[in-house]
Amino acid sequence: MRILVVEDEVGLAESLRRGLCADGHWTDLAHDGHRGLELALSGGPYDVVLLDLMLPGPSGFEICRRMRAHGDPTPVLMLTAKDGEYDEAEGLDSGADDYLTKPFSFVVLAARLRALTRRAAAPRPSVLQAGDLLLDPRGRRCRRGPHEIELTARELGVLACLMEQPGRAVAKQDILDEVWDTPHAIDPNIVEVYVSSLRRKIDAPFGRRSILTVHGTGYRMAPDGG
Repeated sequence: MRILVVEDEVGLAESLRRGLCADGHWTDLAHDGHRGLELALSGGPYDVVLLDLMLPGPSGFEICRRMRAHGDPTPVLMLTAKDGEYDEAEGLDSGADDYLTKPFSFVVLAARLRALTRRAAAPRPSVLQAGDLLLDPRGRRCRRGPHEIELTARELGVLACLMEQPGRAVAKQDILDEVWDTPHAIDPNIVEVYVSSLRRKIDAPFGRRSILTVHGTGYRMAPDGG
């Protein structure tokens, strides 16, 4: 893979470069937000971007937002010393695909990278549809009829998982396995939180009921969009 590492701790950045190169990956480094943004937008294409949160110049949040605004779907793994849930939420909302808190082992990092690239390479329809509900997973866009709907990265993943199997019951654990990189460490009930958020965004404003609860199993997407 070709990987961009944006990390202002020079020692850590060099350690990551050596480890990634030893695994056979081509690695570019940037030590501040300005250079990181420049490479992310024009130095690619990259298979993955490892992006530190706190950087001199534009932050990791800003770089990720700019990438997504330019239509760049490259998987982004946020690296940060912060471990607060609001920082993680902001990172994911800015368009990041995963989040890893320092200190971390290289074994875990390598596993996360493999998971991200598998997910990015998995063949999916360019646009998923259920009635007048349309979802473009790669473009990270969702709309109901003519109305654009803003969704977080995790909400997009959960909705895509349901829309790929319209009319079929999808277990909470299957959604976790598909959307989260460490599903074994997460309470399956977290899926309920994201489904509730999706219902508020894609159903309630339009008087629809497209995501149905299948008691004892999980959820089912109405093929006609509710």
